[in-house]
Amino acid sequence: QVQLVESGGGLVQPGGSLRLSCAASGSDLGRYAVGWFRQIPGAEQEYVSSITSGDGTMKYTDSVKGRFTISRDNAKNTVVLQMNNLHPEDTAVYYCAAVIDTDLPYFRPHLPTQYDYWGQGTQVTVSS
Repeated sequence: QVQLVESGGGLVQPGGSLRLSCAASGSDLGRYAVGWFRQIPGAEQEYVSSITSGDGTMKYTDSVKGRFTISRDNAKNTVVLQMNNLHPEDTAVYYCAAVIDTDLPYFRPHLPTQYDYWGQGTQVTVSS
């Protein structure tokens, strides 16, 4: 099993940047696909970005393309979400999630139900 802990959230002005980290323990995060989701009160989780194991295919939801970048830091057993040019509508609790995608017949990274392990979330607030 893998345990996930998010960090790096906070309050930032519009146009600012934050760097979210998803740190893993208990297993090599490189074996897992990792996704980032966000959620505002009263709404369903929204897919933000993901990176697969193996070839490291990266995907993004349209609203963050060109602003957010997902990457792995294998030395730290961490996946990072670099968020630039933040907008007020990016305000949410951000969660990272992981799954051994090679165990799945077809991996749909945008679906929360595909993931087996979740962190506790970190709040991101974009406001002036």
